[in-house]
Amino acid sequence: MRSSSTTRRADERPAGAQTSEHVVYTSFFGASPDSTFTLARDHFATEEHLKASGMTWTFLRDNFYMDVMPMFVGHDGVLRGPAGDGRVSVVSRADVAAVASSVLLAPDAHRGATYDLTGPESLTATEIAAAISHARGTAVTFHDESIEEAYESRAKWGAPAWQNDAWVSTYTAIASGELSRVTGDVERVTGRPPLTFAAYLAEE
Repeated sequence: MRSSSTTRRADERPAGAQTSEHVVYTSFFGASPDSTFTLARDHFATEEHLKASGMTWTFLRDNFYMDVMPMFVGHDGVLRGPAGDGRVSVVSRADVAAVASSVLLAPDAHRGATYDLTGPESLTATEIAAAISHARGTAVTFHDESIEEAYESRAKWGAPAWQNDAWVSTYTAIASGELSRVTGDVERVTGRPPLTFAAYLAEE
């Protein structure tokens, strides 16, 4: 017996239905097929999918968020990871939101644009730990783990392998130098400079 259900052609839409024509996608800084940070590879694949979709787009390639850096400090006051002396131009979520708001209010002006969103400075993990220490008034230090130490110290969370890879590559991406570049895209879009890490911590 044939089903009584009907199949709607792909080009048919219910009355009043709306379709997306422009996508503002939150991607990752330097997204590429061979990014050290594993999730940046997924972001690149998503960008490519959107480019092929026929929709117009704007990509916001955020560097790591400065907001989460204090959360990475352990209960013992140690920030751990294989970041070495690498630098990262961390950006605040508030600045990313301000850029997104500007783009969404005038999408045609940002059609086909890719914005690399960073803070105004590039910091080492040692400098990040020192800034957190100063803001908290307690000792915070950075321990440069080996790759083996990094996986071992995170094993206690029982996360799947892909998640552990993402956690560890957060730091190895910093060590690689891929995340050190500072751009003016936040100010270019919003008209105001982005927050420094010290200013962000002072607001918390």
